[in-house]
Amino acid sequence: MADEVVLLDFWPSPFGMRVRIALAEKGIDYEPREEDLSNKSPLLLKMNPVHKQIPVLIHKGRPICESLIIVQYIDDVWSHKAPLLPSDPYHRAHARFWADYVDKKIYSTGKLVWGTRGEIQEAAKKELIECFRLLENELGDKTYFGGESFGIVDVALIPFYSWFYALETCGNLCMVKECPRLVAWAKRCMQRESVSKSLPDQYKMYDFLLELRKKFEIHS
Repeated sequence: MADEVVLLDFWPSPFGMRVRIALAEKGIDYEPREEDLSNKSPLLLKMNPVHKQIPVLIHKGRPICESLIIVQYIDDVWSHKAPLLPSDPYHRAHARFWADYVDKKIYSTGKLVWGTRGEIQEAAKKELIECFRLLENELGDKTYFGGESFGIVDVALIPFYSWFYALETCGNLCMVKECPRLVAWAKRCMQRESVSKSLPDQYKMYDFLLELRKKFEIHS
């Protein structure tokens, strides 16, 4: 199977983590290929000529790009095990809505929390906490966003758990105080092998993000 499925990836990418988790949930053997984003491989440029970004899933020589599209593709192709989307059309649309919300909000806002200072950071902190609380309301008392089943919204959001230490340290936040239900949900997700083996250590991620911030010379 590994010769059929290749993943072009970069270890700190939350978008790559989504694909790793989905493949692990399905039990799919694949060949991971780590990209150097400062020197992108000819294969990446060939397989994703439009955005030239990771992750890219190559299945039987054909590329699929954009993390949530890849996750849905994985769910469609390997539908025999661990469904990530509900079968009911309404619940399916509802799950896609929240996965899209995570996609549009968390990366861009969270990046401003660990990557900036001053007024921009303060505004981003406020917005990020509002986003997380909205997600908490959607989660409610459920085990996962889809109820008892781990699904696409969980897959979309859980990679950002690897950012929590950086968000807390750079943004002077206490996630368990601000969003206790979300932290409890994240810890439940981390009990799944598919998640724990796909997410990097939060301290390693913090070091990487700090270097990234220095690289782009973001100062107050």
